[in-house]
Amino acid sequence: MSGPDPGDETSDERDEPHRRDPREAPSDGTAEPRSGDNDRTGPGGDSSGDGTVVQHGGSSSEGDDVTIEDDGVVRWFFGTDDDSVVLVRDVLSSVAIVAVIGLLLFGVSGVWPPLVAVESGSMEPNMEVGDLIFVVADDRFVGDEATGDTGIVTQENGDDHQKFGEGGDVVVFEPDGQAHQTPVIHRAHFWVEEGENWVDTKAEPEYLDGASCDQLRTCPAAHDGFVTKGDANPYYDQYQRGGANTDIVRPGWITGKASFRIPWLGYVRLAFDSIMGGVLAPQPGLETVAGATAAGAPFSSAEAIGASVGSVAATGAGAAAVVGRRRG
Repeated sequence: MSGPDPGDETSDERDEPHRRDPREAPSDGTAEPRSGDNDRTGPGGDSSGDGTVVQHGGSSSEGDDVTIEDDGVVRWFFGTDDDSVVLVRDVLSSVAIVAVIGLLLFGVSGVWPPLVAVESGSMEPNMEVGDLIFVVADDRFVGDEATGDTGIVTQENGDDHQKFGEGGDVVVFEPDGQAHQTPVIHRAHFWVEEGENWVDTKAEPEYLDGASCDQLRTCPAAHDGFVTKGDANPYYDQYQRGGANTDIVRPGWITGKASFRIPWLGYVRLAFDSIMGGVLAPQPGLETVAGATAAGAPFSSAEAIGASVGSVAATGAGAAAVVGRRRG
């Protein structure tokens, strides 16, 4: 009959066996290495008593690429290091960031596109060529003394409503309500009623070169609306020599109003337009059209309409192909 292993159990004075505390030194004088005493282990390995590292066999997951079979298409797409997939991920991330910014701007402005580039100098020095303009809907950020329910404050009533260096809102509108024309960004000077002889009641004579109502095709007013003018232009847009060469601007022709400008950034848009838009049709700036009309004497209504149609024919294709541009 064998007795208890002397290394595992001991007896006390009452001959009751008990297990030895592993922290006690063995009776034979040898010492077992304690945990933490000079043992070094590496990844996947143990140390021997003499400090030698013993490496276990097996494969490491480091360096293993994810696979479609093991992880599915989505995880593989976002986890793989394949160069072509990484490039696609970067492009999609950039597009997503731009889309989010665009949606945020649209949420604030209420119009699309919310950013437009100025392509002529008719609003200088308050707007320069190449400026990027943030545009909002006419019913947003409405100032005091707005005209009716339009949300537009005219220069006539804009002493306390300064926008871009002068009183009154700067509006974006389609000349004569023609959506295929390049939109114009000019200041709203005053409101007129249908049938009003606005030349005699509200106009500044110098902005009409002394012309009378019967010399203008836009007077008396054919409908309610705004008389507009570029800050750098010598005449109203409703005068035959005016920059936009348009009738009284109906509220429905207005697509937005300018809020603030970012200098120089609009040149990116204009550079794209010069490359892509010019392939479709010539793109005369406002100075080209205004200069041709301002050079001669006052002309008849038929001649004025002909000049306007000529401008539409020159700019229509480009305007339809490239959005985000605004004539000054």
